[in-house]
Amino acid sequence: MINKKDFEVIRKNLGNFENEREKTIQDSREIIKLSKQIIYSVHRDDIDSASRLMLDIKKKIRNLSKGCYDTNINMVAFQEYVEAVCYFEFIKSNKIPTLKEVGVDTESYLLGLCDLTGELVRKAVDDIIKKKFDHALQIKELVAEIYGEFLTFDLRNGDLRTKFDSIKWNLNKLEDLILSAELRK
Repeated sequence: MINKKDFEVIRKNLGNFENEREKTIQDSREIIKLSKQIIYSVHRDDIDSASRLMLDIKKKIRNLSKGCYDTNINMVAFQEYVEAVCYFEFIKSNKIPTLKEVGVDTESYLLGLCDLTGELVRKAVDDIIKKKFDHALQIKELVAEIYGEFLTFDLRNGDLRTKFDSIKWNLNKLEDLILSAELRK
């Protein structure tokens, strides 16, 4: 009555799906961990360590599955990767890599840029403490530029819209920080 061979194929497909899902989860966790380590190294001005970690993360991100496996963790990994790469490149070479240079999908790139603004606020606070007012001002201008570009998008409700709102909050925080620093001069 039942085609046993058909069920064997189904079992094999389900097993393959589960194996790929577990691999994607594990790979994503490694990328998220490396992203956090890169950002932490950059905040500590340890560019050498961050550079070594960048080599590792770039290898791992190329192999990360873009498939949907009943989990969104790979999308989080892509976003965290964008945040880490953009922060590293901004501090190292004063530029934000393009979507093409980063090599992820558009939504992951934009979500990563939104998260980047939070790290830039932390960096600006550190710069103000270290009396690097010009660099803090440059960070504020970058966040304002990112915000201006996001204003041109027609964003639907969702993660991107929510994170876009955080850019405005981060920009306001930077403006208050810069104003306070200017008044103390």
